[in-house]
Amino acid sequence: MSSAKRRNALIAFMLVLTVFGSLSCSKKSQGGGSLPPLQFRTQVCIDRSGTGIEAFRMLVPKEWTFEGGIRWVLDNPGMPATASLRARNPSNGAEFEVFPNQPFFWTDNQMHRQMFPVGSRYYGNEVRPPLGPIDALKKIVLARFRQGVRGLKVLKEEHLPELAKTVGAGASAQPGVRASADGARIRIAYDRKGTPVEEEIYGVVESYGFPIQSMYGSFTNTIWTVDYLFSFKAEKGKLDSMAIVFRTIVSSFRVNPQWYNKYTQVVEYLIKAQIQKIRSVGELSKIISRTHDEISDEMLRSFEDRQAAYDRISEKFSQQIRDVDAYYSPVEGRSIELPGGYRQAWTNNLGDVVLSEAEDFNPNIGSNQNWQKMEKKE
Repeated sequence: MSSAKRRNALIAFMLVLTVFGSLSCSKKSQGGGSLPPLQFRTQVCIDRSGTGIEAFRMLVPKEWTFEGGIRWVLDNPGMPATASLRARNPSNGAEFEVFPNQPFFWTDNQMHRQMFPVGSRYYGNEVRPPLGPIDALKKIVLARFRQGVRGLKVLKEEHLPELAKTVGAGASAQPGVRASADGARIRIAYDRKGTPVEEEIYGVVESYGFPIQSMYGSFTNTIWTVDYLFSFKAEKGKLDSMAIVFRTIVSSFRVNPQWYNKYTQVVEYLIKAQIQKIRSVGELSKIISRTHDEISDEMLRSFEDRQAAYDRISEKFSQQIRDVDAYYSPVEGRSIELPGGYRQAWTNNLGDVVLSEAEDFNPNIGSNQNWQKMEKKE
């Protein structure tokens, strides 16, 4: 697998919106009346354990909590950092979660497998035979991230080959490398502190087979990864109605190009120097100190092309669902999609957003922040 493909896997959860159309969207209040004001704040994630700078930012509802971010593990030079996060509504338990990528290694070389049995690690990858996407979600993701929940039931499972195709999984293999990719989702139900909840978990399995010639014959080493892992969770019967809020969170995701530039340099340095055994934060700091802030034209072009692709996918998906309005943000200088059904949308210099159905609503009244009205795009 190319280092570029590994880098993409870290931030590609933003593409989840392309398959989120299965959840129906409703803007009606439960009582049938007018919509209450809805406010999103800008959540900035600082890569505190690595580069020390902003890694990404996203909108989350004002009252929601946020935890997680970037975690560095230098024993895998092709994937030294992964993202995991959770945004949650403390009042009703609705939650958006991103899980860290799960990298694995397998080989048909029996002698090699005796040296590295199942469960051991080989260059940072756990040794384990490949699984299909549905089995990977049930046997790996559920086992590792939903272990011990009460009354866990799988309500639905579905292959999503279009998910793997949309995010470009398996498409960057080099000549002679056998690549494959497949996606899936499962809907589960369980009890969380006495409250029944439902959750949809999405993921992709990518596999890259490398032919190896040795004095003992020909073998195939396989690097496979369970990635693009994310989920949406809500109380039983309320998951579908949360689609608009979940989608707003996802479509607002923006990676900091300065962070992406430094991360890319670290990956290339680790692979080139083959220093897979470095694990200490001190050594990571030394490596990062060798990176530079200047973004090459090629790197900037790559970043902008990728971000533009995300935006195009977002626009395409918007045409498939209702109850989403596009506004122009004078602060960010770009269009942004927000839940529909509101007459006004305002933003401040922090990038926060507030929506209101009232014509006379003005968030500047009683506020020490400078709110600017956003124009709705036709």
